[in-house]
Formats: sequence, C-alpha cells, structure tokens
Amino acid sequence: MTGSRDRGVPERSIPDPGAAGRAAIEARRARAAVKRALAAGQRGPRDVAERAWQEPDGVEARLRVPEYFGSLRGMGPKRVETLMRELAIAPSKRLGGLGGLQRERVRAWLDVVDPSRRPRLIVLAGPTAVGKGTVAQYVREHFPQIRHSVSATTRAPRPGEIDGVHYAFVSDAEFDRMVDEGEFLEWATVHNLSRYGTPRSSVQAALDEGSSVLLEIDLQGARQVRESFPDAVLLFLAPPSWDELVRRLVGRGTETPAERAKRLETAKVELASQPEFDATIVNSDVAEAAHEVVERILAAEAEARE
Repeated sequence: MTGSRDRGVPERSIPDPGAAGRAAIEARRARAAVKRALAAGQRGPRDVAERAWQEPDGVEARLRVPEYFGSLRGMGPKRVETLMRELAIAPSKRLGGLGGLQRERVRAWLDVVDPSRRPRLIVLAGPTAVGKGTVAQYVREHFPQIRHSVSATTRAPRPGEIDGVHYAFVSDAEFDRMVDEGEFLEWATVHNLSRYGTPRSSVQAALDEGSSVLLEIDLQGARQVRESFPDAVLLFLAPPSWDELVRRLVGRGTETPAERAKRLETAKVELASQPEFDATIVNSDVAEAAHEVVERILAAEAEARE
C-alpha cells in the first residue's frame, strides 16, 4: 500500500547551498572582465552601453553606472561624480536600468568622448575682461571630460576664486623657482603687474591619459604654446564690441582706474592679434561661446584622428 501511495509523487531536489554564492562570484568576475576590457580599449564604451540596453539580463546591464564611467580612461572618481550629477543619474543605478532620457544623455556624452578621437591641446585667449574665465568655467562644469589646466599666478585671488581650482596662487619666490626649474609650459608678465604660468607636467599627463586640455591664458602665453606645441589649436575669445568690453571691465570692479586704463591699452593690441589664431569666438552669451569652444575641440580631435 505504501508503494502505491508514493507512486507518481515527484522527488524533491536538494538545494545546493553554495550555488548562489558561486553564481555571485562568477557574475562579479564577468563584470570585472568587462571593466578591464573598457579600461584597456579592447571594448568601446558605446558597444558596452548598447549591449546593456539590448540585453537586460546580460553582464553589461548589471554594471553600476559609476563603475562603467570609472572604467573609461581619464575618468577618476571626482570626474565620475560630477558627470553623474550632470546626467542626473543616481549612483545606485545599473547601466541596464537607465530610462530612455538617461540613455539619450549617455549617448550624447559618448559622442564627445569617443575613444577613437585623439586628445588635443586647446588655447583660449583674448583681451582683458572678455570672459575667458567664465567661459572656461562653463566648459569645466558641463564637459568634465575636457581637462582644464590650472595656471599658477603671483596675483592675489579675486572675490570667489579658489586656490587650486581657478588658479594656483603662489609667491614671487615660488614662481621664480618654478621658472628656474623649467616647470612651465609657458609663462608671462601680464599688464606689467603679475606673472602667470602653465605647469607643463599636468598638461602632458592629461594628454597622455587621452584627455584634451583647455588652457585659459593670455596672448603672450598663447604664442609660447604654439612654439612648444605646433599642433595646438588657438581660439581667440572676442567681445561683441569695444564698448561692451569696457563695460565688463568697469563692472567687475577689481582694478583701480589706472589699472583699467593700462588693461584697455593692452586690449587694443590683443584685439589686433586675432589673425594669429585658428578661430575667433564672439562671447555674446557664455553658454553659446562655451559650446562653440567644445565644438572646436571635438573637430580638432576628429581631425587629428584622420
């Protein structure tokens, strides 16, 4: 009777207590392999992203977005954090779990950082008060994949400027030491008042990592860079008009009347130097000027690749 009562009842499988752990380990290994391939350039970032969106159960889809961005060359933790905020993506998000709008933002960003592009050194110069710092700041905040070189200067910080972010503020003695030891890519005395210089090591390191570098410097510095880097792209930032330039200089209120007069005289000479540059960008609107700078950078990268 017992045999007939058990007939037809399926046998219960005994769960393997280690299976889940082994599966988790294999999944981590698979994700690590994808990240290594991204870092080595063996797989492209667009390929990985599109695969994640086409195959929601695949290994690519399980990558957390910060891991994905962090595997790309030139993307350190701070740059990844900034980019995540810019793209409005939560740090906990996985690549396969991004919504439609977030995917489009990632695609647009990938258009900028295509690894087939070659990094370039870009110089942004122009007359006093034209807005070089403001335009460069916009690029730094909205396009973190483009490196912004921090110049050293002997002048005092202006209101709102942060040491190490806007400039490295150094003493005359420290600047002399940097000059003597050949640490500058370029340096100059501006308006017969203060000295400015671009540290060579940080620029070269960024280029070696595959990132284009934006230098915000004066006319003298731009000429020196052209001598050291003949293929550097020189962009001249111009004001909409002379009257507008004067208005901006007076409006910022950081110079004495005598200093303003000296800067305006220098500005006339600087404006006449536009033919030395590869392109002129008129700064009527900061966002538009910044986007044109980025477009010029992308075009230069693509040109270098060909």
